[in-house]
Amino acid sequence: MLNGNRIVYTVTFNPALDYRVILKKFQAGILNRAYQTNFLVGGKGINVSLVLNEFGVENRALGFLAGFTGEEIESRLLEAGCKADFIKLPEGFSRINIKIKGEEETELNGIGPDIPQKAIEELFQKLEGCKKEDYLVLAGSLPASVNQEIYDRIFKLLSKKQVSIVVDASGSLLLRILPYHPFLIKPNLEELGELFQTEIKQKEQAVFYAKKLKTLGARNVLVSMGQDGALLIDEDEKFYECKALQGELKNPVGAGDSMVAGFLAGYIKERNYEYALKLGVCAGSASAFSENLAKKEEIENLWEQMGEFLS
Repeated sequence: MLNGNRIVYTVTFNPALDYRVILKKFQAGILNRAYQTNFLVGGKGINVSLVLNEFGVENRALGFLAGFTGEEIESRLLEAGCKADFIKLPEGFSRINIKIKGEEETELNGIGPDIPQKAIEELFQKLEGCKKEDYLVLAGSLPASVNQEIYDRIFKLLSKKQVSIVVDASGSLLLRILPYHPFLIKPNLEELGELFQTEIKQKEQAVFYAKKLKTLGARNVLVSMGQDGALLIDEDEKFYECKALQGELKNPVGAGDSMVAGFLAGYIKERNYEYALKLGVCAGSASAFSENLAKKEEIENLWEQMGEFLS
């Protein structure tokens, strides 16, 4: 394993099966016939675990599963080589999200199961196993049955253990954890603008507001900028930028999660923020240029496009 004794834990509170329906043109109110369909496991933390596997980074996927859909999610993760340690809920079903891809893409996200307090306590028992120099990735939204205060509790527990926590969330959920000094946060341009109630159109604006997030407590701020690549303000206030790579956009879903995975894999390997940023952009781009999440070979090909070689 690439990271020795360190383990990256990912938590997905609301996993899903993503049912992708591809048709030539989608029209509301009439019968539409697909020419291709498939199921993929979904959830931001799960996506991070799947891409970390491509880098050989030891990780554990945590979260909550329920019903036959939960069984299918776990089965597919295990088949992909992930180490899954989910809590099985006694009632309900893990959600199914429908992704309709025609001339445009339409998404219909389902509702996940209620998570009882007993299950929350089981999660904290698992998190007790985290040790110094491990990483934890908290990614995605919380289901309605889980209060945002759970993030406060997680930080209070793991800060004592010197676990580095990565948060990929938006809005009030992101703002509330900044005083706990997360190791990394990764807003995109739209999310960054929403935090400060403004529209970000230029790189200079992105840098300005990323630095504001640092003053609010984040150690490292990684901003994904789509076709403009990504930028990073590190814990020493140093600025890094990586331009986007060339390729055909096929599926943006999971690209941001892949960037987080690539960044972590790069930082764990080299302890170098510039290297981590570049590897994050390669992983995010590789997923965007693929129908599914990026595979190792696809990431390596883009790394070569940068003029460097992934060892």
